[in-house]
Amino acid sequence: MVMAMGGADMPVVISLLNSYSGVAAAMAGFALGNVMLIIAGSLVGAAGLILTQIMIKAMNRSIINVLFGAFGASAATATGKSSDKAVREATVEDAAISLGYAQTAIFVPGYGLAVARAQHQLKDLAELLGARGVDVRYAIHPVAGRMPGHMNVLLAEADVPYDQLYDLDEINSRFSETDIVVVIGANDVVNPAANFDESSSIYGMPIINVQEAGTVIVLKRSMASGFSGIENRLFYGENTLMLFGDAKKSVDELVAEFKS
Repeated sequence: MVMAMGGADMPVVISLLNSYSGVAAAMAGFALGNVMLIIAGSLVGAAGLILTQIMIKAMNRSIINVLFGAFGASAATATGKSSDKAVREATVEDAAISLGYAQTAIFVPGYGLAVARAQHQLKDLAELLGARGVDVRYAIHPVAGRMPGHMNVLLAEADVPYDQLYDLDEINSRFSETDIVVVIGANDVVNPAANFDESSSIYGMPIINVQEAGTVIVLKRSMASGFSGIENRLFYGENTLMLFGDAKKSVDELVAEFKS
């Protein structure tokens, strides 16, 4: 069942497998006559199903479609010709100047933030911007990262104030009034193709509408695609600047710019 899946469905698959592990433990409890194993397995199985339901709702899909739709199967043919499109590459200095003149800023963390372990540096940058009078917020997509709540846990670990965290429904109406958005390692959850391209495999998935902001700075290692395997239209937007490199190093350099 899992081998037929891929792409952006992988976070759903992970939560579903967590549920299966609980069911397996409960069945083992019945076989062994162990009541505690039955209870523990049932709780894990139920929690996994709840997480799966949250994930598929956030992706605007059904569990049947996930299991049998082969969501990531056509990813290799959907990447497009990136070389034919113009990308505006920025330096750390460019990004620092844009942030320094902003009045409102929204950070959008993704799995790349988790891989780079840059949550503490991001909080330092937010504090420096806040000290300059910039209104800083964080936009959290339900399926950003590997599991629901992944980004919330990382930011909580860095002591980011809870009142600065906004979910998809709360924050989307604010982007048109936001000066600058910084996307750190997020990909599919900010891909505008989900809104208008019916041929896209992520069409209909609720996304964070970062493209509506005045300026978008994307921190990313390369132009590589996300879990879905498709090209991100955001990277070629007229208001998008690409800051290539490791997220932790890039944010560290931004922090250094503001401290100097």
